[in-house]
Amino acid sequence: MAKIGEQIAALPMRWDRKGVLRILLVTSRDTGRCVMPKGWTMDGHKPWAAAEIEALEEAGATGHISREEIGVYRYPKIMDDGAVVPCRVRVYPMIVEKLKRDWKERKERRRQWFSPKSAAKRVDEEDLAELLMILAKKPRKLPVIQNLLRTG
Repeated sequence: MAKIGEQIAALPMRWDRKGVLRILLVTSRDTGRCVMPKGWTMDGHKPWAAAEIEALEEAGATGHISREEIGVYRYPKIMDDGAVVPCRVRVYPMIVEKLKRDWKERKERRRQWFSPKSAAKRVDEEDLAELLMILAKKPRKLPVIQNLLRTG
């Protein structure tokens, strides 16, 4: 049986001046499709801390990340050699406090804010789209978001 890759992702979000939730997506380096900042788990780092590093490297986003995941999604990761690895991605919500002008992957990716509904339409992964649609309803009512806002 094929091994499942374990990845982590940050779900960078903020509320705009009108109190509307916005989700930050970045483009992937290979195909340019919309994705969340994500990567492999990192030795010596808790999963949420690794997700926070990915948000900084891929999106230039800093802020307050949750220690509890908001959900999980799966996708087929295409490796450099063409092999396909099924991946399970744990998603950690993050309240973005600042977007850096200068960040590690700025020349390789574009970043853009979307409404949850709009973000859901732009991602390829069905279960990720479903997760984003949950945020379109009453995001502040979700316990993981409430906890994040309380500690942030």
